[in-house]
Amino acid sequence: MSSEPTAAAAFAGVTAEPGAYPDMRDPRVMVAVPQPRRAAMAALWGLAARLTKLLIDAREPLIGQIKLAWWRDMMAMLASDPAALPKGEPLLAELQASWAGQGGLDALADAAEAMLLAEDHESRRAAAVMFGGALFALSGGNGGNGERWGLAWGAGLQEELLDAIQLYIEVRDLAAPSRASFGGHRALLMLDRWAGSIAGKDGKRRLRSEGMLLLRIGLFGR
Repeated sequence: MSSEPTAAAAFAGVTAEPGAYPDMRDPRVMVAVPQPRRAAMAALWGLAARLTKLLIDAREPLIGQIKLAWWRDMMAMLASDPAALPKGEPLLAELQASWAGQGGLDALADAAEAMLLAEDHESRRAAAVMFGGALFALSGGNGGNGERWGLAWGAGLQEELLDAIQLYIEVRDLAAPSRASFGGHRALLMLDRWAGSIAGKDGKRRLRSEGMLLLRIGLFGR
């Protein structure tokens, strides 16, 4: 992937940087996360952002794969031998503080690699769904509820506008998961509905209406 702003991001009127997609670290969403879980969620979604930036910046797939392999190895070490993690990387320190001894984070690197290597719509769709599902499951929710978010995330990575629009259409074609299926994880409900709102406008951002949506869900759960 190129380091230049993607066509989808240009169409959306936002820059191709982590944070241009619905992110749990947004204060309007993080306030819905129970206080004891906020550090862990910030670290997890920080990892997702780092992998996303790696995809945006990757000029050559091979270089991107090497960097993703490093993160995959670090996540395996985090699960099996966290004390052996290298020092000096702030994100690793954050992950070590809240995820030491826990597995599953390497699934994000696997999904990111699948997106890096995707060459057609079906493989892009599968990679996006994999990333969203893994991230929602690691966040304590139902992985299946991450499908719409994942597709919106994947759309924001595309260099070709048509590829992005195809993924946004996939979001619109999916029924929104029921509120009950989120099991009280209001932050994940907010992220799903936020992704649906962005996809409904083919990526064109309406920051005021997005803010009102988050406020309404945060206050009333719908």
